[in-house]
Amino acid sequence: MAMMFNKDPFITAQVIELVLRERESALSAREWKHRLAGYGYAIKDTDHGQVVETLPHHVEIGVLPAEMSA
Repeated sequence: MAMMFNKDPFITAQVIELVLRERESALSAREWKHRLAGYGYAIKDTDHGQVVETLPHHVEIGVLPAEMSA
């Protein structure tokens, strides 16, 4: 059972922005996920899309936009 790490929409938006910026810099989805792990985040595929979560506790931060599917 995962819960939202931070209900502050500003913080959530900043994390999503970081994730999207790293996706633009990465050459592949594998590199992107590796780069995110360095920041302490991971991408989880769920029924409602890709979710950004914290490492190592796997607490959900937010859902990525649908067009960002890797």
